[in-house]
Amino acid sequence: MPAEIAAYLVQLDEFIEREIKPLERENDNLRFFDHRREWARTDFERGGLPRHEWEDLLAEMRRRADRAGHYRFALPKEYGGQDGSNLAMAIIREHLAAKGLGLHNDLQNESSIVGNLPTVLMFRDFGTKEQKDAFIPGILDGSMSVAFGLTEPNHGSDATWMETRAVREGDGWRINGAKIWNTGLHVATHDFVFARTSGRDGAAKGITCFIVPANSAGFKIEEYLWTFNMPTDHPRVSLTEVYVPGDAILGDPENGLAVAQHFVHENRIRQAASSLGAAQYCVNESVRYAKERKPFGRPLATNQAIQWPLVELQTEAAMVRALIHKTAWEMDQMSKPAVAETLSDKVAMCNYRANRLVCEAADRAMQVHGGLGYSRHKPFEHIYRHHRRYRITEGAEEIQMRRVAQVMFGFGSRAKAGE
Repeated sequence: MPAEIAAYLVQLDEFIEREIKPLERENDNLRFFDHRREWARTDFERGGLPRHEWEDLLAEMRRRADRAGHYRFALPKEYGGQDGSNLAMAIIREHLAAKGLGLHNDLQNESSIVGNLPTVLMFRDFGTKEQKDAFIPGILDGSMSVAFGLTEPNHGSDATWMETRAVREGDGWRINGAKIWNTGLHVATHDFVFARTSGRDGAAKGITCFIVPANSAGFKIEEYLWTFNMPTDHPRVSLTEVYVPGDAILGDPENGLAVAQHFVHENRIRQAASSLGAAQYCVNESVRYAKERKPFGRPLATNQAIQWPLVELQTEAAMVRALIHKTAWEMDQMSKPAVAETLSDKVAMCNYRANRLVCEAADRAMQVHGGLGYSRHKPFEHIYRHHRRYRITEGAEEIQMRRVAQVMFGFGSRAKAGE
């Protein structure tokens, strides 16, 4: 680990102890993290949405982290960040997740003292000057947020077959269609809505990214989908004759998928690191408990039935960590297009293996801890419920394995280029 990253982890730990832990203990805020967490976070009478008190606490955490200079770490200096590298972010994500549940890094909604903030970079790299000025300051101070509407009720990974359509009307566009798993819309001011504007079904070209105000006429949240990991902020949305002006497009109107995929590799490597950290937490807690618990007069840790599964998990964690660090470092040495061309298979390996690992580690931790591990008095069920979704979202593991296979068997873009 580079010395400067190791030193920064010390700064983060000091900040957590100085400002975040005391906030976590105020006014019974521990209810959001102990055995009461799901009930404390979820307003079951309001469609299963997050409770206002829960989101207010997260907002205060972010404000404190921002004042301390940590929240924007990954952003460029021009936006108050520290130009945090992919390697640094991977190490930080693992470090924070390995601490277990807490306000410093909440798993359920990916709220952390070190933010990800992909929409800022999307506007920076694809937005006009007017769009940058209109959105970036608001996203950073929390007064604005933009959700992401790509997936549809009938189309997930097959995004190029989306049925949402936009047609020209005067100087603007008229949009009709539907989206699902449009996360964060209960508080979002705008939504990135991807719609086909030209080309045939299945074609990568002809899909446009529209910036749609959430209060637009005809833009309707139909329902919030309750999930394995509550609360929910994942609605199904309908768009009926929604009108947007001609300047409400982000990036090239013919290549909206480039906008959608802009941050995918960074997200996947950081998600992998977070899953790795949570897996390591489960292993560490299991080892500690196995040494303390003494059924039949001797520690659980003396039993090979306890030792060997944890050895397997620890070994897998070490190998995944090495691949994540190497891949993240390589990402820092090249451009985004080069990453997409030469490293997407390695990023996919990191992501699907780490997401699978944390599910296995959480399950094993429950087993080692026995009845207590199955209860909500331990965090393993929470970790499992959260990370299980990542084997589906951010590209299902089958999609990511397919990408690895494309490179292995020569079916990808490299093969088309004659490599």
